[in-house]
Amino acid sequence: MLYKNARIFTEKQEFLFGSFTVENGRFGEILPGASNASGMDLKGATVIPGLIDIHNHGNSGEDFSDGDYNGLVRIASFLAKNGVTSFAPASMTLPYDTLANAFAAGVRLKKEKPAGCSKIVGINMEGPFFSEKKKGAQNADYLRNPDFEAFKALYDGCGGLIRLIDLAPELPGAVEFTEKAKELCTVSIAHTDATYEEAKAVIDAGATHLTHLYNAMPGIHHRKPGVIGAGSENEKVAAELICDGLHIHPSAVRMAFKLFPGRICLISDALRCTGMPDGEYPFGGQMLTLKNGEARMPDGALAGSTATLYQCMLNAIAFGIPTEEAICAATISPAKEVGCDSDLGSIAPGKLADFIICGENLERQAIYIEGEKIA
Repeated sequence: MLYKNARIFTEKQEFLFGSFTVENGRFGEILPGASNASGMDLKGATVIPGLIDIHNHGNSGEDFSDGDYNGLVRIASFLAKNGVTSFAPASMTLPYDTLANAFAAGVRLKKEKPAGCSKIVGINMEGPFFSEKKKGAQNADYLRNPDFEAFKALYDGCGGLIRLIDLAPELPGAVEFTEKAKELCTVSIAHTDATYEEAKAVIDAGATHLTHLYNAMPGIHHRKPGVIGAGSENEKVAAELICDGLHIHPSAVRMAFKLFPGRICLISDALRCTGMPDGEYPFGGQMLTLKNGEARMPDGALAGSTATLYQCMLNAIAFGIPTEEAICAATISPAKEVGCDSDLGSIAPGKLADFIICGENLERQAIYIEGEKIA
């Protein structure tokens, strides 16, 4: 199938006016210039890759950690309809058997690939190896020190579907854990009160990711650069960013893109209350309150967000991030972090044909997964 006369965001991270083909669910040729050949005329519409959310807890009243397969299908369906064609659901700080049950649902989703649903490209194991001081909305009852054997059992149990494992560098055994876990998946620094030295030790051991930059970690101080300083100066370290307009000030968003050039991953950190009416919702064994788009814990602290990744990408652009950088931060950058960039994250020959046809302001007009229109 030929899609012609479109403004295509290519793997060169720039827009090209031209055409592209889709064959057997994958992109074929990318052809520059106008075309009179038989095919779908997009009449100047913009085409971008499908978005990839590598930190998403749920939506539609469902949470990945529930371990409910049908609920996970509803999560994936909602994501697909909102332009997120691939995702890595994030777990919570919970007992190991609860996590194993949730991970099993993820394995089933990957195997069955229900129609009209976002593809699962990994699991983000967010917890339980976190600091009490920076636990945020995580449940303190289940916090643990880094335990490679426990992690490995979960990893093996889901066939290696865990692609991100989070930990606080200041905890006992964090360096040793990182040295082993980095051979299996991406190790991320998260929910931490670590000093610069503690963070650097874990980065030197192989951690290459920061979970929701600025949130649940010390801020930057000129004598205490902390986790952010240690991560920003290492070109191998990427950083997640919740760009929902609540968690981070627009100036800090712009700062993040400068501190981590080409290394920002926009995420939603969306909760089960995403797409739902105001009210109370369970969250990791606790209850949160959703009101006017803000999800807060009983003490008033922000939990995750209620935004979609697509909205976060649009927000980043509105905050002054160049369109090309914002798109990359929601597509190819997260794809690299979970190791699926050979198949996803950009419009390039041979990659899976996940793409979104948009208007001039990136308003969604049609969504395709592996060449099939789903919305």
